[in-house]
Amino acid sequence: MRIIAGSARGRRLKAPPGLDTRPMMDRAKEAVFSALGETVRGAVVLDLYAGSGALGLEALSRGAVAATFVEWGREARAALADNLKNVGLGGEVVAAKVEEYLERPGPLVNLAFVDPPYALPLPSVEQVLGMLRHRLGAGAVVVVHRRAGSGVPQPPEGLVMEWQRRYGDAEITRLVKEER
Repeated sequence: MRIIAGSARGRRLKAPPGLDTRPMMDRAKEAVFSALGETVRGAVVLDLYAGSGALGLEALSRGAVAATFVEWGREARAALADNLKNVGLGGEVVAAKVEEYLERPGPLVNLAFVDPPYALPLPSVEQVLGMLRHRLGAGAVVVVHRRAGSGVPQPPEGLVMEWQRRYGDAEITRLVKEER
C-alpha cells in the first residue's frame, strides 16, 4: 500500500494488523482520485473509518489543505499515527466512533471519505451519511467505499448520487451535496 501521486508519491503506508481493516486497492484508489481531479486541491478532508489513513493521506499528497482522520480501533490508530508521522503532511487523528464524532459540532468539509468495515450493514452506512451531511459545505463530495453487492446507499436529502462504479470486490459511490 502506497501513496500514488502528489508530493508524497511512492511513500509506503503501514496497514493495521488483522482483518478488521481492508484498505482500498491501489487501482480503485487511483480511479477515485482521477475522478476527483482538482476537487482535491485546497480541500478540507474528513476521512471516516480512516484505518491506515490511505485516502486522507492521498488527498493531502495531492494538495488538500487539511485532513481529519476518525478511527476507533486502537491498532488502526497506531498504524495511522505512524503513517502521518512518516509521510509528514499533517492531519488530525480523532479517536472516536464515527457516529459519536458526527454528533459533535465541527468544521465544514468539502471532501469526505466513508470507508466503513465491509461488515457494517447498509442501514448503518445510510445513517452515517445522514449525520455527515451537516458537516458538508455546499458542493462537497462524498466518496463511499463498500463491498460489491452489499447494496447501494440511498443518499439522504441534500445529497445526490453522481455515480457508482465497481472495482474488483469494491463498489465506489460518489455523492455531492446540493448547493443551496
